[in-house]
Parts: sequence; structure tokens; C-alpha cells
Amino acid sequence: MRLSIDEYANRFELPIATVHTKLRNKELEYSIDNGVVYILLSNIPDPRQKTSVGTIIALYQKENQHLKERVKELENKIDGLISDKEQMLREERSRIEHLYQSKDEQLKTVLELINTKLQLSQPTAIKSVDEDISSVDVELEEEDEMQTEQESQHRDNSNPHKVSLRQYLKNIGLEAQEKRVIKRRFAGAYGSDIRILQYHGEFYLDLSKFDYSDLLKIH
Repeated sequence: MRLSIDEYANRFELPIATVHTKLRNKELEYSIDNGVVYILLSNIPDPRQKTSVGTIIALYQKENQHLKERVKELENKIDGLISDKEQMLREERSRIEHLYQSKDEQLKTVLELINTKLQLSQPTAIKSVDEDISSVDVELEEEDEMQTEQESQHRDNSNPHKVSLRQYLKNIGLEAQEKRVIKRRFAGAYGSDIRILQYHGEFYLDLSKFDYSDLLKIH
């Protein structure tokens, strides 16, 4: 099928100048017959024809393929980031575990040093405590002796052989440690031994009735 320039312009509602421009640019196939230019329509699409469904589908498929490739690239990048993050977390966990292990070892070392120092200083500390206790006992004994002497002035003097244990121990000149041993011995036997008398919380000896040599001996 062929159309003259005017027929082609009328059919496709194009200006004559536009048709001539297309001919000069060889956008249209044409032939010349008896000096008349005819435009051939066999392979020329209608310029007003809308894009076909197939063309649209092809474009969508091409765009879809492009998007798939982009999605694949993004997935690969995400996988890489996740792998890097996991590696960083593993390294951080390893570092923290190593740090805590080092701190634990340092703490154990400090505790061992403290324990060693305590063990080394224990005899000295015990000795110091014993000395303090002995000093307090001596002071208490002196106060008790003074109180006993004051009480002895007011109690019944009808029996001159009855004497307080503290006064007796003071008179025989025993050391403080020896006095404590004998006092504890009397306290342990009080209540089961009739020889041991007590007045106002103070132990007394009745030398006219009883023998106290077994309780007063020093090993």
C-alpha cells in the first residue's frame, strides 16, 4: 500500500512539513512514480498507534530482570554485612572473655596475697589480742580486789578462817595467768563442790573446814 504525501498527512493527521521532514530524514520509505512521491506503508507503523501490550510486557520484563539483579546485589551486600557483624561480635565476645579471665586471675592473685599476709600476721595478731586480754584481766582483778577488800570490811568477821579467793591468791603471790587458771577451776566446780562458797558473786575459802590443795595446785 502506498499513499501520496497529502494522503499520508491527511490519514495520520500530520502537517505536510512534518511529512517532508520525515522523508528527508529517511524515516519513511517512499517511491517516485511519474514525478509523484508515494509513501510505502508496508513496514511503517502508524505514528499515532499506541504502544502494544507485548511491548509493554517486554519493557516490564526487562525492568523486572533489572530489579531482580539489584535485589540480588543488595542481598549479597546484606549477607556480607551480617557476616562481618557476626565476626565482629565473635571477636568482641572473645575479647570480653579474655578480659574477664585476666581480671579473675588478678583477683585470685590479690586474694592469695591477702590470705598469705593474714596467715603470716595471725600469730602476731593473736599474741597482741592475748596481751590485751591479759591487760584487761589484770585491771579487772585489781578492781575486784579493791571491791573485795571493801566488802570484807562490812561482812561478818566471826570466822577469821573464811577468806575470799582473790585475797588468798593475792597473798600467796601467784602470777596473773596462774590466778586465772585457779579461778576458772573454782568456777567450774562451783555448785557441785560444797567447799566452794560464794558471797555477792565472790568465791570464798573456809580454811577451817576444808582442804583446797587440789584446786589450788599449779601444774
